[in-house]
Amino acid sequence: MFPTLPDLLGWGPPIDTHSFFVALAMLAAGLVFVVESRRRGQTDARVAALVLGALAGAAIFSRLGTWVRHLDLSQNLDLVTQLTQGNASVLSALVGAWLGVHVAKRLVKYPLRTGDLFAPAVALAMAIGRFGCLFTELPGTPTGAGWGIVLDEAAAARVGGPAGVPLHPSFVYEIVFQAVAFVALWFWLRHRPIAAGETLTIYIAAYAIFRFFVEFVRGNEVAWMGLTRPQLFLLVTIPLLLARLAWKASRGRLTTERERIAVDVARP
Repeated sequence: MFPTLPDLLGWGPPIDTHSFFVALAMLAAGLVFVVESRRRGQTDARVAALVLGALAGAAIFSRLGTWVRHLDLSQNLDLVTQLTQGNASVLSALVGAWLGVHVAKRLVKYPLRTGDLFAPAVALAMAIGRFGCLFTELPGTPTGAGWGIVLDEAAAARVGGPAGVPLHPSFVYEIVFQAVAFVALWFWLRHRPIAAGETLTIYIAAYAIFRFFVEFVRGNEVAWMGLTRPQLFLLVTIPLLLARLAWKASRGRLTTERERIAVDVARP
C-alpha cells in the first residue's frame, strides 16, 4: 500500500495519496460540471451555491453515515471525533450531497432541476477518487483468480488484511464501472430525451445495484445475515430508486423533454 505520494511514485512531496486523488477527482468533476452547465444554459450564479451545498452535505454525511456502528452507543465515537477523524462512506456522501443541493436550492430559490449536471461529474469523480482507495485500503476478500492483489507483510499490517494471499481488486471493479458509467452518461444519456434530472436517478440506481453485489468481495465487516452495513442500506434504497423510475416510466414522465427555460427567465 502507498499512504503517501512518495510511496506510490518514488518522489514528490509527502502528500496523502488518498487525499491527492480526492482532490484530483473534485477538480475533474468541477470541469465536467462547468462544461455541462454551460451546454444546458444553466449558468446562473446561484448554481455555485448548489455546488457548495453538495460539497458541504457530502463532507458532513460521509462521516455521519458511519457514526453509529454499535448498539451500545458508548462504544461509538463522540460526534466531534467522528466528524474529524471517523471513517467516511461514499454512499453516505452521495446522500449528503443530494440533501445539500436541495437545501441550497431552497435557500437561493433556484427553480430548475440539476441532476443532469451532477451525474457525469459524480461518475468521473468516483472513477478517479477510487484510485486513492485502491492504493491505500484493503483491496478485498481472498480470491483464486489470477488478477488478485497480493499484499506483503508491511502492507497487510497497515490495512488489516492477510499477507501473501491474492485478494479481489474490488476498487478496480468499481473504477471500471464508474468509467463505463461516465462514458455512457457523457456520450449517450446526456443527449437522450430523458426528463430533467433523471439521468442522475438512473446513474445512482445502477451504481446502487453494482455496489450491492461488489460488497460481497469488498472485505467490509459483516453486520447481519451475511450482509455488510452498506448492503443493508442498499436493500432499502434500491427498491425506492427502481420504484421511482418505474413510476416515472409508467406515466411517460421519464422520457419527456428536458427543462429548457433559462434560469434568468424562470426567476420570479
